[in-house]
Amino acid sequence: MAKTAAGALSLLWGWLWSERFWMPQNVSWADLEGPGDGYGYPQARHILSVFPLAAGVFSVRLLFEWFIAKPCALHVGIQDSGPYQPPPNAILEKVFISITKYPDKKRLEGLSKQLDWDVRKIQCWFRHRRNQDKPPTLTKFCESMWRFTFYLCIFCYGIRFLWSSPWFWDTRQCWHSYPYQPLTSGLYYYYIMELAFYWSLMFSQFTDIKRKDFLIMFVHHLATIGLITFSYINNMVRVGTLVMCLHDASDFLLEAAKLANYAKYQRLCDTLFVIFSAVFMVTRLGIYPFWILNTTLFESWEMIGPYPSWWLFNGLLLVLQVLHVIWSYLIARIAFKALIRGKVTYPGRIRPRLCTLHSFLTSFLFSILGGSWTVSSLACV
Repeated sequence: MAKTAAGALSLLWGWLWSERFWMPQNVSWADLEGPGDGYGYPQARHILSVFPLAAGVFSVRLLFEWFIAKPCALHVGIQDSGPYQPPPNAILEKVFISITKYPDKKRLEGLSKQLDWDVRKIQCWFRHRRNQDKPPTLTKFCESMWRFTFYLCIFCYGIRFLWSSPWFWDTRQCWHSYPYQPLTSGLYYYYIMELAFYWSLMFSQFTDIKRKDFLIMFVHHLATIGLITFSYINNMVRVGTLVMCLHDASDFLLEAAKLANYAKYQRLCDTLFVIFSAVFMVTRLGIYPFWILNTTLFESWEMIGPYPSWWLFNGLLLVLQVLHVIWSYLIARIAFKALIRGKVTYPGRIRPRLCTLHSFLTSFLFSILGGSWTVSSLACV
């Protein structure tokens, strides 16, 4: 029995790490065991160093939120207090937990007679009780400020690193001598820090306040981790750095818009969202297909030819492009409707209302594979 299990496990392991799947023709894992230059070649065992680093990133986040983000939130007027607590009531609490959080007119009238309360008082109780389950604005501000800081720093590092990298100026360099491309220290740190950050987000989901999109974001983080890990093991790290930097270009702008929204700087929030939308459209609909997909599909085909993992990698990138088109359409549609409503609601000036984003985009979050932004978090407080 033990031998059978060991044989099955060995067969599964061999299938997962099949050279015919991962590597171009006539290339084996042994060929990449050499030292190369700098940090050698990417190895699957390097991924193990991510876990202690992710724990360190999570610890830094806690310190950052407590000593930097929270004082900033208090400085801009965000109160260090939760929502109003409704008076305890066993009957209403039982209805809220077991039956419905949004009682209809008939049920409200029945509760009114049972408790001898006014219907409006019962409606207020349910509204305050629902708000009680929402994360405080202070918590959301601190989380967004941490993500804004990381995205901005990693984007600046990525631009600085890629500026001196030959494949940033000539994408054919992504495939020159592939897969025998040495792993430099700068490239290694860039990849490992991105991966550690997403692992830290995975950890923090279980300690943060639970939100409605918990499962959606769990799948999102898992998919992102899988894509980054896949490209590292396959040594497609050069084009991987281009993809990561391209997506980071708009991520920090969205977090900045959320910070302005929580602080109730509406005009700044509107401006940042417009800038985010423009950058998103340019990077995801312009640069991504004509720069990234051009090199992964055509230049790589010409220089190294297709093989199984090449098809999978490009398939995922094409799916991501389809999602970019969907997101861009939704953003443009929402922005247009918000502008129309803004003209009616605020005569003489345009003031888009970001709370409309929540109802349109939440259903699409499950499909996020390469981006890290969550538009549902922009819902009005």
